[in-house]
Amino acid sequence: MRLGVNLGYWGAGNDADNLALAREADRLGYAVCWAAEAYGSDAATVLAWVAAQTARIDVGSAVFQIPGRTPALTAMTAATLDTLSGGRFRLGLGVSGPQVSEGWHGVRFDKPLGRTREYVEIVRKALRRETLRYEGEHFTLPLPGGPGKALKLTVHPVRERIPVYLAAVGPKNLELAGEIADGWLAIFFSPEHAKDSVEHVRIGREKAGKELAGFDIVPTVPVVVGDDLEACAAPVRAYSALYIGGMGSREKNFYNQLACRMGYAEAAKRVQDLYLAKQHRDAAAAVPFEFVDKTALIGPKERITERLHAYAEAGVTTLSVATYAPTLQERLHTLRVVAEALEASGLGD
Repeated sequence: MRLGVNLGYWGAGNDADNLALAREADRLGYAVCWAAEAYGSDAATVLAWVAAQTARIDVGSAVFQIPGRTPALTAMTAATLDTLSGGRFRLGLGVSGPQVSEGWHGVRFDKPLGRTREYVEIVRKALRRETLRYEGEHFTLPLPGGPGKALKLTVHPVRERIPVYLAAVGPKNLELAGEIADGWLAIFFSPEHAKDSVEHVRIGREKAGKELAGFDIVPTVPVVVGDDLEACAAPVRAYSALYIGGMGSREKNFYNQLACRMGYAEAAKRVQDLYLAKQHRDAAAAVPFEFVDKTALIGPKERITERLHAYAEAGVTTLSVATYAPTLQERLHTLRVVAEALEASGLGD
């Protein structure tokens, strides 16, 4: 098992801190540094900034939003980042959700599976520097009846194949990730509840005539180090409530649905009711401790070391750390503790 660090979103004054985390992860031998985007900082600019100031660590998008870019632009960005970083870029993609897709990007959130499949096909075709012609349900290149010309990417990525990851939550999307991608970016990954999700990925791999071995399973895992478990759980409760309660509408919230499938339907409903009523603190308090404990690494180093075995046994190949400590020094300490825990566990590559 390898380690990654997920820097989340940039802006709001945390840029210097996040760069320090990326540099420390690079020094510690972490495999990859991920950056996210929603409707604030974009991931591509952040990754170029991080790549320029690190030496060995890969940089990855977690995720580039599919509705926010044409597949050709994503191929251009991936090729550019791979070149600038000396072959260290990983392309993570996701469809986002209806509120962001339609409200921010002005793109209808319909048929996400088919759109993702075509999107990845076009991106890969462009990165292979093939002349870009494509006829699908969602994308047609060049547009018919106009002056458009089939073009070919003019730059050469460093690597022959840039790895593609899909952020997936639902069963069908998990199968699609296994079928067409090189890795899965997971959220709220619980080793005790992961069997069904990993099985969907394996089914997708079978469709493509491939084995699960070699496929990168990459959950982002909140980590808080300390002796008081309830105190460690507090910041993770707030993060969990945001996603379970507020990421999407009452009718369509993928993270709420995931919590329900994990057996927390009653709690998920209460968290959502409170969050949508703008009672955010109460929503956080309503997140069960057990849910936090199953989907995060909390406690002293010895407890984290023991817990890493469960992630490895569940099929995790890269564990991405999301730090929730209040100060930069504590967050840097978190990265070091997890690196020491992995070494103590004997699970590291």
